[in-house]
Amino acid sequence: MPTPASPLQIGPHTVRTPVVLAPMAGITNAPFRTLCRHFAEGEAFTGGEAKDGSGGHKALFVSEMITTRALVERNEKTMQLIRFDATEKPRSIQLYGVDPATVGKAVRMIAEEDLADHIDLNFGCPVPKVTRKGGGSALPYKRHLLRAILREAVSGAGDLPVTMKMRKGIDDDHITYLDAGRIAVEEGVTAIALHGRTAAQHYGGTADWEAIARLKEHVPEIPVLGNGDIWSAQDALRMVRETGCDGVVVGRGCLGRPWLFADLVAAFEGRPDDIAEPSLREVADVMVRHATLLGEWIGDESKGVVDFRKHVAWYLKGFAVGSEMRKRLAITSSLAELRAGLDELDLDQPWPVGADGPRGRTSGNNRVVLPDGWLKDPYDCAGIGEEAELDTSGG
Repeated sequence: MPTPASPLQIGPHTVRTPVVLAPMAGITNAPFRTLCRHFAEGEAFTGGEAKDGSGGHKALFVSEMITTRALVERNEKTMQLIRFDATEKPRSIQLYGVDPATVGKAVRMIAEEDLADHIDLNFGCPVPKVTRKGGGSALPYKRHLLRAILREAVSGAGDLPVTMKMRKGIDDDHITYLDAGRIAVEEGVTAIALHGRTAAQHYGGTADWEAIARLKEHVPEIPVLGNGDIWSAQDALRMVRETGCDGVVVGRGCLGRPWLFADLVAAFEGRPDDIAEPSLREVADVMVRHATLLGEWIGDESKGVVDFRKHVAWYLKGFAVGSEMRKRLAITSSLAELRAGLDELDLDQPWPVGADGPRGRTSGNNRVVLPDGWLKDPYDCAGIGEEAELDTSGG
């Protein structure tokens, strides 16, 4: 089979390999995006600058979710989250909102103050604190509300491209993605990403790639990106071949494995066998670099190392590291302590067999928490307003 390698066009931005980093709360901040981007651009495990200086154009790296109310109110934490590294191009922000007016204000703020080059709208988050407000993966069920939000966003964005990420629907009895896709095209959305799961599935079971194929057939006018169960570069190529989608969105597969983007770029450039299989020594170096970047971004080394703790288990997945050492590394509070602990390991261990498989959350079959009466009418939007907006970011 020929290797799919067509660039992805997001408005005026050409992404040379059709690969997108999925927004993940608490994960895809500027330091993690920097690591992923450098690997995509050809950076070696030893560190240093990317080889070709191509900026962010070998893939697209999106911020973690930003709530529109918090952005409009200039919440301090939110303003930190939308800080981009000077080398990030294009700068991509993902927004969450429920109230069309607030979404419109946030988008106009981004456009007028040059805060980003691309806006993605979140209609895929399944977590209760989002869906209970009618947001995330619950929202597309309300067709008129979805249309109103998209209209406000596209109108307020000016020349900035607006994309959206969504799931198949709320559950198997309330599937929304085809209607949502058609509404998106009609309102001027530039591209759609579909996670092939319902909100009820959360991250369990198997992603429905056939739904991605059906959406591509349903909205041939714009790029459709597939998301779900991409654990390797080969998975990405297979998704494109099987579904006809225009690119892939990768989330949990890169947790503790930012070099997956090097694999993905190589595969889409016609080098599918050029796969990174780092030794534990190389992984340890990346871990320290990740923690260092977090400290520089936060402005406090200790806070950066503490924030890094959540990544330790993902980085060490599959390696022979005892439970006590894993616990010790997960409670470090300085770079010196982290480096010292890593240096006690057998750093000559090769990349473990199977370590490139599933990682991150795998829970599923959860009841979706919705506003009272949400499912009675797929069009009635009564009761949705500014009070439904979350006031903090990071959903």
